Amino acid sequence: MVQKNLIDGEWIAGSEAFRNINPSDTNDVVGEYARASADDARAAIAAAKAAFPTWSRSGILERHAILRKTADEILARKDELGKLLSREEGKTLAEGIGETVRAGQIFDFFAGECLRLAGEVLPSARPNIGVEITREPVGVVGIITPWNFPIAIPAWKIAPALCYGNTVVFKPAELVPGSSWAIVDILNRAGLPKGVLNLVMGKGSVVGQAMLDSPDIHAITFTGSTGTGKRVALASVEHNRKYQLEMGGKNPFVVLDDADLAVAVEAAVNSAFFSTGQRCTASSRLIVTEGIHDRFVAAMGERMKGLVVDDALKAGTQIGPVVDESQLNQDTDYIAIGRQEGAKLAFGGELLKRDTPGFYLQPALFTEATNAMRISREEIFGPVASVIRVKDYDEALTVANDTPFGLSSGIATTSLKHATHFKRNAEAGMVMVNLPTAGVDFHVPFGGRKGSSHGSREQGRYAAEFYTTVKTAYTLA
Repeated sequence: MVQKNLIDGEWIAGSEAFRNINPSDTNDVVGEYARASADDARAAIAAAKAAFPTWSRSGILERHAILRKTADEILARKDELGKLLSREEGKTLAEGIGETVRAGQIFDFFAGECLRLAGEVLPSARPNIGVEITREPVGVVGIITPWNFPIAIPAWKIAPALCYGNTVVFKPAELVPGSSWAIVDILNRAGLPKGVLNLVMGKGSVVGQAMLDSPDIHAITFTGSTGTGKRVALASVEHNRKYQLEMGGKNPFVVLDDADLAVAVEAAVNSAFFSTGQRCTASSRLIVTEGIHDRFVAAMGERMKGLVVDDALKAGTQIGPVVDESQLNQDTDYIAIGRQEGAKLAFGGELLKRDTPGFYLQPALFTEATNAMRISREEIFGPVASVIRVKDYDEALTVANDTPFGLSSGIATTSLKHATHFKRNAEAGMVMVNLPTAGVDFHVPFGGRKGSSHGSREQGRYAAEFYTTVKTAYTLA
């Protein structure tokens, strides 16, 4: 059965369908999904525009009930939805279930936020005048999400959009439509009025472009590549719309001489290789001071030998396959580039064969890398990391900040002085001390600096900055 797009409360078949393939077993078709056309996207935008006046003035208990019901169903079905996620994206089953739980927690949080909408009442500088400051929904919000977190990222964009009274046109990554379709189906059955949430699956060049071209999209939130993010920005400026971008990262993880070696290695392995390195918060630059460098590299090699790379659904698998052939080719191309640049491939980087045909790659670790190499400057988005040797903390901080990106930054140290200084001086939106660079809570702000992000933060109460607009009203007493 072909899963359809949701437009104005109706499930609509596209002119064609595309297949969702399991990267752990390319013989396994997860499902078939309808591909929306540009006309479908325009119809979805029109539906969202028509639904906005009523939904934007809906009661807070109505929104709360729908988001809470959605959260409850996601959490009740976490094993089923987590398996679907792992099957279509390739992250391990434990990671897939964990991500699904996070999506449920996000909807639960914003269900609560519906009941906490607040403003301010201030005295005017003039006598007998009152001032009210309130937040109102922006309008029709376009949501474009990536393939690497196919349920969590849609959740942290859709939930606040609906919480604050916006209507939505949602385009998920074509590579992983299953989780997105499931979350839209749950929301639709939870009681959303028609037109409030519209799902248009398909190609970014068709569906995404129609969204960018429309003057009736009032705000657009995008997570994906830097190149596409720039196109979203340019199109949004033309229409004077709000836009929010989460793009690439080249996140550093600093290891100082005084670090607990076991803590540093575990955090580095998790940062660089878990989720197959396919996280914008992954650390592919391991910046290590001289006194601990050799011990760290040796310990990393030993730890990496024990990593189990296999079918995402198999018990005991720690790292699943790369998401598809195109991404696998990109990873292996960068491994070749690293060798050509003079870095030493100290471990891994080989294609692996398993019981089922899939896109399996042994995690790769380079040593003798410099921060000027392409493997240290460009986002690889795979299980490939480079060790960069530095003299001391000061050089480590300089190298860590020497990047066009600024999403996440980490340090392993037992020094309170260095940890405190690093938290203040790391040029990143998020800083981790003795923890992996990837992994953040659902109720706190997410986002970066420099080329990694543009606009206000996502998640938590900071989401209101993007999904609402501020109104100031004066009243003569």
